[in-house]
Amino acid sequence: MRPVITILTDFGTRDPFVAVMKGVMRRYCPNAEFIDVSHEIEPQNLRQAAFALLTSWRWFPAGTVFLTVVDPGVGSERRPLVVSAGGCHFVAPDNGLLSWVLAETPPDKIIAAENSKRHLGFVSHTFHGRDIFAPLAAHLACGLDPKDLGSEISTFQELPGPRLEFHADKICAEVLHIDRFGNLVTSIGDCRWQEDGSILLSPRFGGGAASKLRNEKLRTKIRGREIRGVHKTYSSKAEGEPLACIGSSGFLELGINLGNAAQSLGAAVGDAVIVSWKCSNF
Repeated sequence: MRPVITILTDFGTRDPFVAVMKGVMRRYCPNAEFIDVSHEIEPQNLRQAAFALLTSWRWFPAGTVFLTVVDPGVGSERRPLVVSAGGCHFVAPDNGLLSWVLAETPPDKIIAAENSKRHLGFVSHTFHGRDIFAPLAAHLACGLDPKDLGSEISTFQELPGPRLEFHADKICAEVLHIDRFGNLVTSIGDCRWQEDGSILLSPRFGGGAASKLRNEKLRTKIRGREIRGVHKTYSSKAEGEPLACIGSSGFLELGINLGNAAQSLGAAVGDAVIVSWKCSNF
């Protein structure tokens, strides 16, 4: 099988940045297969990129190289990282991008990839995606041992997790992401349906214990609007009606059947979301 390199950036597709990175990687690993995760991350939005990586990487084969470049500190003293974890390799600036993945999947090895012999001969101050990160990803894809890229380290920058607080009768969370369809992805996950119709919640943030929630008692409140219960499909509600559901990545989502929840509810990333399972004024 050809080596796989995924690419996740905030570069967009109007400019040639992504194509140039692929061209550089072809130099070092001509047989690599490139898969674009997204290039529509909001500029400098580390949390959005960290979430995209968190919810996508497990679906790729072992040995995949995940190249992530959202780099507000480009040209500064921040280190380029190469991390081996979960049978894969991750390449990114040391600015917290990898911390949500590594919180769930402890790293086997962390390398400060500062061996300039493995970078391009010329390194600019403003495009390390081309000059440093692309060559590193290509070297890994073609089998180079990570230890040849730099020195092993034990620490890395961490990105604060989203709000996820557990109380006796409620969970206080936030809107973590809004997808293309206007669905509001909350920080409440991992959620899994059980045979008895209840929901098993194993927190992906905050380190709390797993808990079982009775669906018929759940009430979700956002921006003064209350949504009752959790549904398995959008079509289980009438057109235009809001609903809560468990998305394909296991997070609780708020959507509208054949509509845009973000627009209809006036919601934005960071808005508070409260899930209650008792009749109370929350």
